Amino acid sequence: MTSWRVLIVTLTCLLASCGEKAVKPVFFADENPELLSEWGAIDIRGGKLVLGQGVIPYDLNTPLFTDYAHKLRTVWSMGQPAAYQENKALDLPLGTVITKTFYYPREGDVALRESDLSPVNGDNPLELSVHRLMETRLLVHREDGWHAVSYVWNDEQTEATLKRVGAVIPVTLASTDTSQEFAYVVPNTNQCAACHAHNTLTNKVEPLGPRVGQLNRDYAYAERTANQLERWVEAGLMDQPGTAMRLDAAWDDLEASLDDRARSYLASNCAHCHNPNGPADTSGLDLTFEATGAALGQCKPPIAAGSGTGGRRFGIMPGDPESSILIYRLASTDPGAMMPELGRALHHEEGVALMTEWIAAMEGSCS
Repeated sequence: MTSWRVLIVTLTCLLASCGEKAVKPVFFADENPELLSEWGAIDIRGGKLVLGQGVIPYDLNTPLFTDYAHKLRTVWSMGQPAAYQENKALDLPLGTVITKTFYYPREGDVALRESDLSPVNGDNPLELSVHRLMETRLLVHREDGWHAVSYVWNDEQTEATLKRVGAVIPVTLASTDTSQEFAYVVPNTNQCAACHAHNTLTNKVEPLGPRVGQLNRDYAYAERTANQLERWVEAGLMDQPGTAMRLDAAWDDLEASLDDRARSYLASNCAHCHNPNGPADTSGLDLTFEATGAALGQCKPPIAAGSGTGGRRFGIMPGDPESSILIYRLASTDPGAMMPELGRALHHEEGVALMTEWIAAMEGSCS
């Protein structure tokens, strides 16, 4: 075969590969398949993670910290548009599947603690040669409510398998000047439900992240950069919102106020338990956006902290972060003291620094 014919054949193969149709998502109404690929929300092709047909990626203004892991979030639905709710998670319809894939940038076998800002979309898949997939969690809206499902990726990065009992994965995490080994914990089904059942009056598993204030931001989709809420309306995922949409501050946005950033961080990382009807309501601590004063922890003595106070007297001591229980528990990795209790083995240095700055700027004193 002449060289130009070889070139034509090669180009034809490449074009066929590029033009390969995306896998079509499947909704399982009654059972969870053993393999993640059977859902069709994400797929592995040629060493790359790609999205299924009609699957929409999204991000949050202030996500939950999980041992410096990055998260690819997606949503798709076969149901009717969600009702618009300003201050609650969107009431996404039956037939909705939310996925969250946890991964690290990597160099060889070492996970890297660094920014990974390139958005995953139809034109920009996740290159597995420089990323390590850890797990993918699903929230599936069925007739009897939302179901939490976890899949763990194999060493070959070709498939993820259903893990009802969770898993422990050893990880070496390196930054510019440090390296540490830790056990990355995949939660079991009950642990997933414990966090997502944020209202003990109903005990229902519900999504936490997809709220208007969290979604109100731009995303670089394959076709164009657009506001995520507008994109969800276009895709039939939610009703048209009002003209004034809530906006939660990004915790690391230095142009936002210190108070807005700190409150957003607490709401995302703590309020699923610490709310008036949450699993931690016996603590008397309310870390939602609406809380103020003693409910927020200012000059509040602990009620149910046990040994988790670190010898400190108040949840928040205005102007004195080192004397505040909140800082002690966020910085701890002791299972008996750390907060949140689930979802991390490391402490979030940058998050602790933000909360330290916030408390240091507070005026007043506790008697």
